[in-house]
Parts: sequence; structure tokens; C-alpha cells
Amino acid sequence: MEFLANYYSEIKIFHIMAMMSWMAVLFYLPRLYVYHVEHMDKKEFVEVVEIQEYKLYYYIGVPALWASIISGLILFYIIDGFSEPWAHAKFTALIALIVYDYSMNYYRKQLLKGKCTKSGKFFRAYNEIPTYLSILIVTFVILKDIPVGFTIFMTALFAFIFYYLMKHAKEPNLDVVKQDR
Repeated sequence: MEFLANYYSEIKIFHIMAMMSWMAVLFYLPRLYVYHVEHMDKKEFVEVVEIQEYKLYYYIGVPALWASIISGLILFYIIDGFSEPWAHAKFTALIALIVYDYSMNYYRKQLLKGKCTKSGKFFRAYNEIPTYLSILIVTFVILKDIPVGFTIFMTALFAFIFYYLMKHAKEPNLDVVKQDR
């Protein structure tokens, strides 16, 4: 353990960079799905988007996910943080983020087969989940606490945002976009 402790700062830097890469994938992939769903009638466009989705998920997302998990576990081992209550809250949010990540691959495969029934509106709303979870994770880690009021407020805020996007956001009028070109 002392050997790893000597490299705590370096491991932490690596963990933060891996986490940033992973989050970039989780923020951008649903946007690609929006474009994919809303332009299904354009075969050449969809082919390019499918390549982008695949490469983003497998070449950046999967390695960044595992680098984040492994380096994070090493950091917790070094500081002996597994018994801390905030760590349990962080791990709960992290597990939700991992499930979200795997759901992105599920939707990618559904889109590839032409079997995805989700709309662009759905993916716009779904895109808010990693933001919500990352805010909670960063808050728990920085404060080394579980601010209950803040957590409830953020949950309510993002539930409202999700509801608003699903119920009130308008699908783009693609005919207007085509006329602007």
C-alpha cells in the first residue's frame, strides 16, 4: 500500500483525466443518437453517424470507463475510503452511471439494427442523466459528505428538466432546417 501511496497524486491525475474522457463520451453519444434518429431517412448520413457512435463508444468510452474504475478503486484503497458514508453515496451514483453507460451501448445496437423506438426528444432528455450523476459524484467527493438538501434539490431539478424535455420540447422541424440551407 505504501508503494501506491507514493504515487497518489499521479494516480489521481490519471483518474481525473480518465473520468473526463469517459464523461465526454457520455455527454456526446446521446447527441449522436438524436441526429441518428432524426435523420434516419438519409442513408449516407446515418452510416457516418454509426461509425462515429461505434468508435466513440468502443475506442474512447470503454477504455476510459475501465481506467476510471480501476484508478478510482486504487485511490480508495490508498486512502482507505471504503468505510466512509459519502463513498457509499458516490458508489451508488457511480453504479447508476455505469448502467447508463451500458444503456448507451444497448441503444447504439438498437439503432444499428433499426429497431430503436426512442425519439430525438427522448435522447435529448436522456442526455441529462450523466450531468446529474456527475454533479452528485463531484459534490460527494469534494465535500466528503452527503448534503441531503442539495441532493434532493438536484434530484428535483433534473426530474423537472427531464419531464420538461419529454413533454414540452418540440421536435425540430427538419423541413425548415433544409430551407435555411
